[in-house]
Amino acid sequence: MQVIQHSPEKLQVALVSSRRDLVERYQKFSREERRLLEEGLYPDSTLFGPITVHSDSDWIRSHPEPPQDFLEFYSNPYRSTPVKGRSTVYIQTVGSFGEGDAVSRQYVCWLQEYCEAFYYGLAVKVLEPVPVSATGCAFRVNDSTRNLQIHAGDLLCYLKKRKPKDAFCIVGITMIDLYPRDSWNFVFGQASLTEGMGIFSFARYDDNFYSRSYKGRLWKGCKLSPGDYSVFSGYYIPPITSSLLLRSCKTLTHEIGHIFGIKHCQWLKCVMQGSNHLEESDRRPLDLCPVCLRKLQAATGFKMAERYKALLRWIEDGSSSGERRSATDSGPPSFKPTEAFEESRQWLRKCLCVLEDEIF
Repeated sequence: MQVIQHSPEKLQVALVSSRRDLVERYQKFSREERRLLEEGLYPDSTLFGPITVHSDSDWIRSHPEPPQDFLEFYSNPYRSTPVKGRSTVYIQTVGSFGEGDAVSRQYVCWLQEYCEAFYYGLAVKVLEPVPVSATGCAFRVNDSTRNLQIHAGDLLCYLKKRKPKDAFCIVGITMIDLYPRDSWNFVFGQASLTEGMGIFSFARYDDNFYSRSYKGRLWKGCKLSPGDYSVFSGYYIPPITSSLLLRSCKTLTHEIGHIFGIKHCQWLKCVMQGSNHLEESDRRPLDLCPVCLRKLQAATGFKMAERYKALLRWIEDGSSSGERRSATDSGPPSFKPTEAFEESRQWLRKCLCVLEDEIF
């Protein structure tokens, strides 16, 4: 395992910049906000740790790219920033998200509310769900996994037509696997940053996706006819578990972050780190490192404490009240399955202690 440990001086420049106007902007943060941001500068930080690389297949080794500091982000003339009249994040679901409409609505509502907390200050709206047939996209059966896949590029073309005029961006999400072109095995998602849109699949976040017993596998003799979308009727949808919800929240916020112009993070452990595979994705934290946090704050103008409080409320509200029933039972779950969010909950509390000048 390789540990990518930058010096405090290098991280300081990445976070604050050496440009006078950006240093002055940084000084406008409160003393507590600066203390939180500077927690990541030191090797013994308990809040922000270094990136670890575990194999040659990890993102940083297989996709070398220059790191993006705050100055590069802020100076980019092509990055997208929400403005008055164009500041809403829209979510478009494609296909079913659970066993029944009530389960789908509940799960998508949780994702919507999480995005509103993560991108604090922006409105997040869910468009009316659409079946796969409405998109007119191409589809196929994957030769290796025998699961259904839909064409990501076709879905982007569909989203472009659906994008509302007041949208900062529109993101499509689906529980069906994606492929970008015939020669590719699959893709987790695809985006057009200049158009402010993306499409992302959560299908491979099911713990059983790669097992031979995966219920979404089709029998080898199954023949598909172009334009016959009846194969998607009753197609297997993974159960809504805590780990699936956690992975979905990570992916959705990571990809929307790219639409803001935030590149893959190479400074500290961060939800904006690149990911080549599920194991690497699971190692990423749920939130942003100080450098990427400052980038997002510059784009939306939130107060850090208010954002962290909103994220903490999302985890804690409705997570344990009432009689517990999972989404695999009849009807929607009676609680939000946030067991997998416990580490993040404790981390958010520690951050708030710093911002509220308390000891943790």
